[in-house]
Amino acid sequence: MNFYALLAQSNAQSSANSASAGKSSFSMILILVLMFAVMYFVMIRPQKKKQKEEQTMRDSIQIGDEITTIGGIIGRVVTVKDDSLIIETGADRNKMKITRWAVSTNNTAAEKAEAERQAAKEAQEAEKQARMEEAREKSESKRKKTKKNKDEE
Repeated sequence: MNFYALLAQSNAQSSANSASAGKSSFSMILILVLMFAVMYFVMIRPQKKKQKEEQTMRDSIQIGDEITTIGGIIGRVVTVKDDSLIIETGADRNKMKITRWAVSTNNTAAEKAEAERQAAKEAQEAEKQARMEEAREKSESKRKKTKKNKDEE
């Protein structure tokens, strides 16, 4: 009789354990999905965005642009083909043929972007100065009016 009681008790415990195991496996799957989502948004997505920006930069290279290769060679683009470029380097204008993927930065485009940023910053500063001057004029006119009203009394 003792054996049957132990067997019944172990069956009850195993059914309770299987219910908690189901909850445990669900929570484990949920944790794995959340970890993958965090990894995607923290590591994979920014890397893909950066690769896309680099590819658009490489595709937008034009004749006359100054570029820097991944090897550190700086040159001016002379010829643009589908998958390669010919650049001139140095004062003696040595020509080199390189592939598009070897371009690290487009210095001409970077200079244009920097000039645009600088112009926007200067425009913001000018607008800020104009607003400050306008506010100063308003406060001066209010002071004159209040002073005039006090003098009249």
